[in-house]
Amino acid sequence: MSSFNLQPTLENELIRIVPLQEDDFERLYAIASDPLIWEQHPNKDRYKREVFENFFKGAMESRGAFIVYDRRTGKPIGSSRYYEADEEKRTIAIGYTFLARDHWGGLYNPALKHLMMEHAFQQFDTVVYHIGAHNIRSQKAMERIGGKKTGELEIAYYGEPHKLNVVYEIRKADWKRAGIY
Repeated sequence: MSSFNLQPTLENELIRIVPLQEDDFERLYAIASDPLIWEQHPNKDRYKREVFENFFKGAMESRGAFIVYDRRTGKPIGSSRYYEADEEKRTIAIGYTFLARDHWGGLYNPALKHLMMEHAFQQFDTVVYHIGAHNIRSQKAMERIGGKKTGELEIAYYGEPHKLNVVYEIRKADWKRAGIY
């Protein structure tokens, strides 16, 4: 993807996302060490330091990962990333998102997805999301922002076993029609 920036700095009134750096590990792990964040996730042990180290290594190697900050407090609240950019199919995936529990159920996740999709739709026609089959909370959140379930897929995350995921898509044309983009 020569013309698409996988790691821009983006912000809106609620959040600011910046490219993930090696020295962000401790800040993110302080959030990720909460077992309840991973309760419905395919890898429920990601709160353990050695498991999160693997997750973080994969995030760094992806070259599309971010740390997310609450603009009001300036404190980190989570992470997300772009991955699987396919110029030919004009698709890109957004995922591996987690937020601190005190930022669940409100405006922060939709604000994050909105920023990332707005940027992605400058180059791509479809944004894909892979959500753990048992992660009902995230599936409902995806449906609230217009995601359409398109199938299921076994996915092996970086150094982890295959797990069943539900695939959601949001198409640029639908995003525009809904008046969101």
